[in-house]
Amino acid sequence: MQAAELFEQKIKPPEVARCLRVSRKSAYQWHQLWRDGGAQALASRGPSGSRCRLSPRCLEKLAAYLEQGPAAHGWVEDQVWTAARVATLIGRKFHVSYSVSGATRLMHRLGFSPQVPARRVAERDENAVTIWKEATWAEVKEPGRPAEATSASRTRQASPDGRPEDAPGAGTVAHRR
Repeated sequence: MQAAELFEQKIKPPEVARCLRVSRKSAYQWHQLWRDGGAQALASRGPSGSRCRLSPRCLEKLAAYLEQGPAAHGWVEDQVWTAARVATLIGRKFHVSYSVSGATRLMHRLGFSPQVPARRVAERDENAVTIWKEATWAEVKEPGRPAEATSASRTRQASPDGRPEDAPGAGTVAHRR
């Protein structure tokens, strides 16, 4: 509604855009809407997107289920609510289908965050992994290119003068326009 007040004061769209920190395109669109329908045309139509498929009462029940923890609903491996588990729980309890991303948004709306379980092989030997990282990886890992072999310029190659004698193009002189 600030835009409507500014337009009523005969302030031009570019100035409105600067004052309200929006794009000029948005200010011109708002100005057109204001000219055609007045301040009411600029009133918010509410949040966009589809409506929640769960009633407020179902949302309360879902929050209570989430508070109980995953083990209370059959996931005993670990104590984390993943978005996939929440989507499954919603399907089981309320017979409503939710995608994983939809379940994530719903969890955030209820004040929860989805957790990602650590996926490790049960037979993993942490001591062997540490020894391999320290001994074998140091031998296998290739060194990166030396800093002097690259050019900092994206538009021009490094000067041939700075190249090693056996490098390609080292003996040629680059002609620049």
